[in-house]
Amino acid sequence: MQQQTWFGPSQTVEVPSSGSGIIVGETDDELLIVTNYHVIEDCDELSVQFIDDHEVLAYVKGTDFSNDLAVITVFLDDIEESTRGQIAIATLGDSDALQVGEPAIAIGNSLGYGQSVTTGVISALNREVVIDDNTSYLIQTDAAINPGNSGGALLNVKGEVIGINSNKIANYVIEGMGCLLYTSPSPRD
Repeated sequence: MQQQTWFGPSQTVEVPSSGSGIIVGETDDELLIVTNYHVIEDCDELSVQFIDDHEVLAYVKGTDFSNDLAVITVFLDDIEESTRGQIAIATLGDSDALQVGEPAIAIGNSLGYGQSVTTGVISALNREVVIDDNTSYLIQTDAAINPGNSGGALLNVKGEVIGINSNKIANYVIEGMGCLLYTSPSPRD
């Protein structure tokens, strides 16, 4: 980030950011984690911090800018045994089976303070949202979503992942429109 000072020319300052991710798979050598593309965009160095505060370097495996998705990886050899014992692969649910009014649970890293959980309901399905000339059809919830929650899971009451915290609509006249969550690049029939 460029920062202008009062006493001379501008300077470049490194600004750390945080987001969330969902462990979706494991190979013989690595864990696969899904997050939002905007969480890892322009990162020079990427790390993952687990629930026990153990931190390891992470690497970008693949990205999909148009759907704001990224897959990152961490090597299993870099994760302490005590941490590995606390890791669980997420169970994916069926976002096509959602109904408006159904309970929703958002998990993330709100404001970078660590794990946070908020609850709400599914407010709308297939909400058309246009950001930077890119149209997405999203799940809307009134569960509180704050900076740092991006890339985290939206769960159903069974604990299954039904969406990824991706966007928040904020305006002083809006109350309870929380966020929109990625479901698919096109509306359902």
